[in-house]
Amino acid sequence: MARKETTAADAAAEPGRLKQIALTYKMTRRADSKIGLIIAAVGIVTFGVFLAIGFWLGHPVYLGILGFLLAFLAMAIVFGRRAERAAFGQMEGQPGAAAAVLDKIGRGWTTTPAVAMNRSQDVVHRTVGKAGIVLVAEGNPNRVKGLLAAEKKKMARIVADVPVHDVIVGTTDGTVSLKKLRTTLLKLPRVLTGPQVTATNDRLRAMGDLMSNMPLPKGPMPKGMKGVRPPKSPRG
Repeated sequence: MARKETTAADAAAEPGRLKQIALTYKMTRRADSKIGLIIAAVGIVTFGVFLAIGFWLGHPVYLGILGFLLAFLAMAIVFGRRAERAAFGQMEGQPGAAAAVLDKIGRGWTTTPAVAMNRSQDVVHRTVGKAGIVLVAEGNPNRVKGLLAAEKKKMARIVADVPVHDVIVGTTDGTVSLKKLRTTLLKLPRVLTGPQVTATNDRLRAMGDLMSNMPLPKGPMPKGMKGVRPPKSPRG
């Protein structure tokens, strides 16, 4: 019974996967009109090379089968990369796009979106990995420098022994484009071990919880707060 249920579930999920691939292909084709030709060329060339080697070695069937499998794999890899590039191109300039990229950077990274923000909606995200702490800013490059500087000072007080990097996402000089953000972070030198990354995340999380649970200060209420009533304490 368990095998039948598993097979039925896989069969039901298969149309969903095929539909998702079709939608991804349509989305990619809007930004990359040559995607179909490129994928077909990769598959044909890969299969043709292995088939030619098979005839040369006298084993066209075996190498033909191997070439077919590797051609399918090569096509899937090329399609995935170009689809990702097309998606990044459509997300470029949209608020929160960098956070979406950081969220999918891979294992070993922990991302906290919007750790700092100003009235102009410039925002700084934080991600922690074996490279240390990386602050990623979105918005006007001139305005976000102040946000980054303030966040760096905070990191220096909390985790002074951990390197802090900063990246500004954009399309101008001195910034990193959205499609190169993941590659840029993965190229950073790894200086922390797994336990050190965990300890850094714990310290940052504890500091965040401490700030969010900080009680209101006692004493006379500031002039600008006179019209605001303090929260009522729950009745026990």
